[in-house]
Amino acid sequence: MTLVTPSGPHTRPTTDRIKETLFNIIQGEVPECRFLDLFAGSGGVGIEALSRGAAFAVFVDSDSQAVRCVKANLAHTRLDRNAEVLAMDAGRALHKLAAAGKKFDIIFVDPPYDSDYESILQAISRSGVLDPGGTIIAEMDSKRELSLEGTGFRIFREKDYKNNKHVFICVEREEQDEAR
Repeated sequence: MTLVTPSGPHTRPTTDRIKETLFNIIQGEVPECRFLDLFAGSGGVGIEALSRGAAFAVFVDSDSQAVRCVKANLAHTRLDRNAEVLAMDAGRALHKLAAAGKKFDIIFVDPPYDSDYESILQAISRSGVLDPGGTIIAEMDSKRELSLEGTGFRIFREKDYKNNKHVFICVEREEQDEAR
């Protein structure tokens, strides 16, 4: 289905080809998962997760145009009953989700490429919303290096594309090392 996307320089929708590759990589983790789409934009990645069997998805964006697009796309795809949309910045959303006791199996993080990814990952770590066996997937510029010092997370995989990449991050634990 064709989704509406916010206009302007602040949103950079993940291309269908990259989205397909991503979901081929995580296909075994998606069914019945709890999915958090931070910096949701059009909501395309979270909607893809729902269409592939995610139990629930939360979409977070502080841009009002993006929030309208997410809501319209959820209604258009008829996936809105298994979704929640939070119109606020990522930090406030993480705090709210943590206060509600929500945990996520997959957290997709796709802020503007000039964002401070390390601060975002610190906020996720502090919030405790990532399930201990869960995965964070950060989409970023292919030239960008990521420091996870002090987060309690580690990178276990990277998938490079032409101009960007997906960095797969998990909780740093010995059991995780053996499982992955």
